[in-house]
Amino acid sequence: MSIFEQQLEKIKTQNGFIAALDQSGGSTPKTLKIYGISDDSWSGEQEMFATVHKMRSRIIRSPAFSGKHILAAILFENTMDRDIGNKTTAEYLWEEKNVIPILKIDQGLADEINGSQKMKPMPNLDILLTKAKSKGIFGTKMRSLIKTDAADAIKQVVAQQFEVAKQIIAAGLVPIIEPEVDITSSSKSNIEIILKTEILRELDALSAEQHVMLKLTLPEEDNFYSELTKHSNVVRVVALSGGYPREEANKRLSNNFGVIASFNRALTEGLYAQQGEQEFNQLIQQSVESIFEASKT
Repeated sequence: MSIFEQQLEKIKTQNGFIAALDQSGGSTPKTLKIYGISDDSWSGEQEMFATVHKMRSRIIRSPAFSGKHILAAILFENTMDRDIGNKTTAEYLWEEKNVIPILKIDQGLADEINGSQKMKPMPNLDILLTKAKSKGIFGTKMRSLIKTDAADAIKQVVAQQFEVAKQIIAAGLVPIIEPEVDITSSSKSNIEIILKTEILRELDALSAEQHVMLKLTLPEEDNFYSELTKHSNVVRVVALSGGYPREEANKRLSNNFGVIASFNRALTEGLYAQQGEQEFNQLIQQSVESIFEASKT
């Protein structure tokens, strides 16, 4: 069995969740500030990326961060291009931690139109996918954002996601489709109804060999996405925390059977650069175990 086949079997069948460690350039200063590192601690983009890589490496190296509870980790391109110890980040994740490496590929959100934001164009995507495959990356993740229930705008978001997903599948990778719903939207429930309809339409149009993962905001109605978890073209449905605190995110997640976590803020909540290794590792252990338990339902 090839490494890709081993990873596909793991993510399809095992209990666990996906760790999102993919903050990009725009969100990195805020991430570091929450971690206890102020803006004046680095000078220029390269120092900033080196600083956040130390944070991510510390998390990944923690004994609590392993394939026992974590199925995969989503990386920013800059992280993929760096090393942990004497191995590339992707190699370290799989060979040392038994955690599947996934790459965030989108270049950010386009301007809002009718309450939704599609992805910015990705003219160099084929080059990035080739590089990712050569570095041992299993799959990709790409994010759009939906704020209102304008049906045509939602349809366009989903259509773009699946169009790019087919390009990713053709490159030999498994795409994670992420049309995030703003948790503060007053029309969140109605957005979810439209979104599910459009996703099912696109899924039904795929061939039997085309498989995707879905990363969705935790819904207002429990088990609302059960049809998606059972669809033959869906490898896994994962949930983003979307800004919910970890306790709230875990509670909502545990009420949605067949959906696992793909948390970022909820995973790293309470971690600071100034903590000693024992305290730091204990906090990661607590986070990992609570998210794992919520993902088992």
